[in-house]
Formats: sequence, structure tokens, C-alpha cells
Amino acid sequence: MQPFNSLIWRDCDNLYATNPVSYISVQDDYQVNVNLLLLAQYLDQQCHYLPLAQWEVLASTIEDWDTKVVTPYRKLRRLAKSYLQAGEYQQMLDIELMMERKTQQMLLKKLNQFEQSSINADATSDIASDKKDTYNTENYLCLFGIDADYFTQLQSA
Repeated sequence: MQPFNSLIWRDCDNLYATNPVSYISVQDDYQVNVNLLLLAQYLDQQCHYLPLAQWEVLASTIEDWDTKVVTPYRKLRRLAKSYLQAGEYQQMLDIELMMERKTQQMLLKKLNQFEQSSINADATSDIASDKKDTYNTENYLCLFGIDADYFTQLQSA
């Protein structure tokens, strides 16, 4: 299979743009990483299925970076918002976006390692046909005890 490249994040950005409030909500309420959720949805659309163990590895790949850098920075940005001028706040948003892009690079590197080592066996035959549309999304969200149907309902609300 062709290695994944950074263009997948453009498609993920388009997914995010359809309902940013639902992504932020699930991020804030359940500490779901939006980049991983978007990646899961993208891979579902591409019919490229990853087993639960690989979602656990992807999550652990960015865990330190996310919990020690990105999440505290996001919290600081939100706290500082009322004290900053619009331009200053935008600078903070830009820095956070740069951090998110680094997260995406880390995920892409790990995803391509899965592909190169052929860890990703063709699991499609084992997946029930009614679950293929949300297989990756369900695998990722189950790490947080969230049913994929809940997120779907949140997006349509």
C-alpha cells in the first residue's frame, strides 16, 4: 500500500469544518484527541481498517505530547482569552495550531510504520458489513467508553 502523506489532514480539516462544535465538545467532555477521531473517520471513509490495538498504539504515541504540552497550552489560551487583544489571541491560536500539526506528523509517522511493517492485516473480512462505515471511529471512541452512535447524534444535533 502507498504510504499515507500529509494530505490526509486536509481531508480531516474538511471533516472538522462540518461541525467543529461537536469535535470540541467531545474533546472537552471526554478528553478525546480530535486529530485521532478525525483520522479514524477518514480511514473509515477510505475503507482502511485498523484493529483496536493499533488505535491504542496511536493514542499512546501522542499521549505525552498531548497531556504535557498541547492540553495545558489550550487551557492557558482559553484562560487568557479575556485578557488579550484579538491579535494576541490569534497568535496563541496559531501556536496551538502549530502544535496540532506536530501531533498530526507524529500520528502520520506511526501510521506509516504500521503499513511498512505489515502489522495491518486485511481485517475487512472479519468486520460485519453494517459496522464498516464506523469501524475505526468505534475502535477509537471505545478507548473512552464512548459509543460511536453518541458522537453521530452529537454531530447531527
